[in-house]
Amino acid sequence: MMTRVRALQPLAVLIASFCLPFAAVAQRAPSGLALDAEVSRIMAKAHANGMAIAVIEHGKVGYVHAYGIRNAKGDPLTTDTVMYGASLTKTVFAYTVMQLVDQGKLNLDTPLKDDLDRPLPSYGPDPIFPDKYGPYKDLAGDSRWEKITPRMCLTHSTGFSNFWFIEPDQKLRIHFDPGTRFSYSGEGFVLLQFVIEHGRKAEGLGLDVGDLAKANFDRLGMTRTSLVWSKDNPDPNVADGWNDQGQPQAHDKRSKVRASGSMNTTISDLSKFAAALVRGDGLTRASRGEIAKPSLHITTAGQFPPFQPDLPASDQRKDLYAGLGVVVFDGPQGHGFYKGGHDGQTANSMVCVDAGQRCVVILSNDVRSEAGFADLVRFILGDTGVPYDWEYGDHAGKS
Repeated sequence: MMTRVRALQPLAVLIASFCLPFAAVAQRAPSGLALDAEVSRIMAKAHANGMAIAVIEHGKVGYVHAYGIRNAKGDPLTTDTVMYGASLTKTVFAYTVMQLVDQGKLNLDTPLKDDLDRPLPSYGPDPIFPDKYGPYKDLAGDSRWEKITPRMCLTHSTGFSNFWFIEPDQKLRIHFDPGTRFSYSGEGFVLLQFVIEHGRKAEGLGLDVGDLAKANFDRLGMTRTSLVWSKDNPDPNVADGWNDQGQPQAHDKRSKVRASGSMNTTISDLSKFAAALVRGDGLTRASRGEIAKPSLHITTAGQFPPFQPDLPASDQRKDLYAGLGVVVFDGPQGHGFYKGGHDGQTANSMVCVDAGQRCVVILSNDVRSEAGFADLVRFILGDTGVPYDWEYGDHAGKS
């Protein structure tokens, strides 16, 4: 199934590009037919079963298209098929957090301890979902938790591993002084979610993150997006997936809101969010700027595994930084930001460049698609300098 929300206007895009600085001039957007052919080529090369893409030009959704199938029965993947958002949830969460900053309910650089009524280690597990948050009691002997701020949570610099349950002894611990370096951590996002949901009500906290996100989804017309799976509303148009061995995998229906990666969405819906984000809709100019601001230099050879040593200074990419819920970079077209989402059967990516407010959003229910993302983004946007080599290394397309 395919939806052309608005036919791309290559001539208008080309004319508009002449108004940009030379370094930021983008290539002409490909036609729909050319784009369809390129996606088909990439999918065939990767042996991928399903992919959906959206193109944003000048902050507006220009092209939305779904290719292939959504399950082993061969049902078509459509632009309204519900797909797993994976870690693109982190960008949605960061956007939501910055709205709280705009409302004066959070400060990016105030320690989270100041937003809680009690010390973090004194809080027990959630009574309904005991594994919803980390075991904060494990931090009782390490006062460094008191240094952690919202910015550190959103820039992967809390010092936590990706998740507490992947630690050898399944205990939550801080591996380095918070704020001093980057190491990818969904656990930091979950901590900030905990503070928003359990923080001081007198400051305007004690808010449900799922409800906050839903308010944005409703405002943007994202009618099939949620941070939690509703068991009361079964939906036949849902994507299962395939791992890197080509084996079908059932859709992962998350039962609890997790800021690190519980979102289900569609390419039609997520394109609306990407357009809103790149143009700054729903945020003050300052908060939109903070999201794509280079907050923390990234000095490692790759995103994974965690806790990598710093590269020699001469080998570090000088423009590679953590933003808030995104990674930011500077390339041939100027400043940009991006975020990926990945699990054994899921491959997602959102790449935006500020010049021309242009983005590509990709959702795939076949992890093998990931191997073609760099070529596809280059085909659509031209050379942006997006650091896919840092994100994937030689792991692109692998479960």
